[in-house]
Amino acid sequence: MRTETGREETRAPDIPGTEDSDDIGRLYRRYRKYAFAIAYRMLGSAADAEDIVQDVFAELSRRMPAMPDHPKSDIARSAVNRSLNLLNSARGRRERYVGDWLPEPVGEAALGPEESAVRGDALSFAYMVMLERLTPAERAVFVLREAFGFGYDEIAGMVGRSESALRQNLSRAKRKLKPAEGETRLAPIQAEEETAKERTELLRRFERAFAAYDIDGVLNLLGDRPVLTADGGGARIRTIVRPMEGRKGVCALLTSRRIFKEARSWAASVESVNGEPQLVYREGGEARMAIMPYTEPDSALIDRIYVVIGPEKLGRI
Repeated sequence: MRTETGREETRAPDIPGTEDSDDIGRLYRRYRKYAFAIAYRMLGSAADAEDIVQDVFAELSRRMPAMPDHPKSDIARSAVNRSLNLLNSARGRRERYVGDWLPEPVGEAALGPEESAVRGDALSFAYMVMLERLTPAERAVFVLREAFGFGYDEIAGMVGRSESALRQNLSRAKRKLKPAEGETRLAPIQAEEETAKERTELLRRFERAFAAYDIDGVLNLLGDRPVLTADGGGARIRTIVRPMEGRKGVCALLTSRRIFKEARSWAASVESVNGEPQLVYREGGEARMAIMPYTEPDSALIDRIYVVIGPEKLGRI
């Protein structure tokens, strides 16, 4: 069912009011966010991940009263395989996407207590961006092995590939995810409290300089080779077609492009996005833009900035 805003409302699959429905209801309540966590890491889209979750539990309800012997693994297998099918069909659409396609950021409400066991690099927004470098098969084994701790034998049973092929996929995935020279090193997002405070202060300094058109203030926060990537939902919101590189270019973009000028009238706050403090801009309570900067290794200077604009990609913040 869709809400008045057009978003897909998350709910349990429609099933008869029988004893079987109680069983599927318990599975849904226990594993819904677990299935979402897997599908989101696979797809980078919270909307698509929610659709996957609905399909997974609808399939389980059709199989009732037969209950899976190992529901957690069964749900993971179903979520991964459905995500693989969707990824393979989505690759062409993303190649034709106007501008850069960035993952859909998610806030705390979209994450469940299951995340405490799997949070790590593979949830941070920067890592979600890097996962786009992988083939669907590489992404599946990386997510299941590195983020969720499944063994090769378990993954082989889920995706129907040999353990040796999976090891090769994981090795290739790690090589692709290794930061290139000058690229942000992705530290674990479970940062110490002091580090989180430092990041929050950096965000606030950036927001103040951005709001005041303080060019020197922005430049003082940027590293030697900053890169800004923006996603306005394809052609719907005009941002930039390709990443902007360089200190002067990034600063000029932030101070001259119309959408960034408009953003200065919105309310800015530091909020948890993909488990990290990020800048969120709201108008009338609705998220309109998220700015997610990342610093250079062992430095407080900003190396990369990801910007997501528009309600279609910000509904889970």
